[in-house]
Amino acid sequence: MHTILRIAFSTLPALLLAACAHRVALAPEAPMPPQGDYLIGAGDVVNINVWRNPEVSVSVPVRPDGKITTPLVEDLQAAGKTSTQLARDVEKALEKYIQQPMATVIVTSFVGPYDQQIRVIGQAAKPQALAYRQGMSLMDVLIAVGGVTDFAAGNKANIIRTVNGTRQSLPVRLQDLLRDGDISANVAVLPGDVLVIPESWF
Repeated sequence: MHTILRIAFSTLPALLLAACAHRVALAPEAPMPPQGDYLIGAGDVVNINVWRNPEVSVSVPVRPDGKITTPLVEDLQAAGKTSTQLARDVEKALEKYIQQPMATVIVTSFVGPYDQQIRVIGQAAKPQALAYRQGMSLMDVLIAVGGVTDFAAGNKANIIRTVNGTRQSLPVRLQDLLRDGDISANVAVLPGDVLVIPESWF
């Protein structure tokens, strides 16, 4: 009898650890968003300043095709580049007209690349696509879309995320976060995430 109890107690910690590991694997993870410079996207507005050349210093929108047009420069690709990369491209394009141009680019209105936007569909108060911001969380997304409707099944919502070409569905607890203030439900979001909020049927 003592031998049986000794074996049972010796294996208990291992069983508990296995059970905990299984629960953690099933829970939605909250990975930190990748660090990096902001990439310009279609719909952004960029302010281009060319030193000592105010006639070619302008503020222009990035067209839906991802390009910009400025004085002396037509159809310059902007989407998918950092502001520094775009500044170097502007300088290169202006070299045929201006001796040693020095340009700076500042993004003044943000939308971001299409594939990095956060999309919210279903029973959000204002379903929409949002520009991703570094460090963005589920709570930030919900604030931006005005919360959820009265018909939302908040705790049955999911984040659809593509990782290494594989689509994953991560359950999230919107009701716990919004109504109960459970901060543990406030997971991080990543560029390209799609938040799906289903309707409650009862």
